[in-house]
Amino acid sequence: MPLAADTNIYLIGPRASGKTTLGRKLAESLGRSFVDLDARFVEARGETIAELVAREGWDAFRRAEADILAETAAQKGLVAATGGGVVLLPENRALLAKGLVLYLQAHPDRLAERLMADLNPDQRPNLTQLGLKEEIVATLAEREPLYFSLAHACLPERPIDELLEYTLRALKMF
Repeated sequence: MPLAADTNIYLIGPRASGKTTLGRKLAESLGRSFVDLDARFVEARGETIAELVAREGWDAFRRAEADILAETAAQKGLVAATGGGVVLLPENRALLAKGLVLYLQAHPDRLAERLMADLNPDQRPNLTQLGLKEEIVATLAEREPLYFSLAHACLPERPIDELLEYTLRALKMF
């Protein structure tokens, strides 16, 4: 039985793992709408994540992110790229579990390379006071068990075209 057309597909994983890039290509291949939750936050709030975090802290962002995920989950048949920390709140995990969840894996060295190549502190503010590589390792240690617990499939790091083909093959299992 093929994946139901009204099932949302959620891409989870650390920042810079390729969720937005894959999400756009996957949505196009499947003829579905694409949503980037971080971009939706900026559109809805009229401010960057960094601005909210600087003013009110990460907890305020997580609450806003949960609202945006709930609004997105009420729609059907989307491909959605989530923020890396969306898995931290239990209510978010419950919403994600109602769709098909794909975990984009990436090595910490590769994540650091991508983040250094595309510095965007407004969209990707530091999560800790650690250096970039140390922050990535610490964040993965905290979040990876949550990513694994939600994932219907884990997508290995690959060049984007190979990753898209791998993902489309994986979706045939559902």
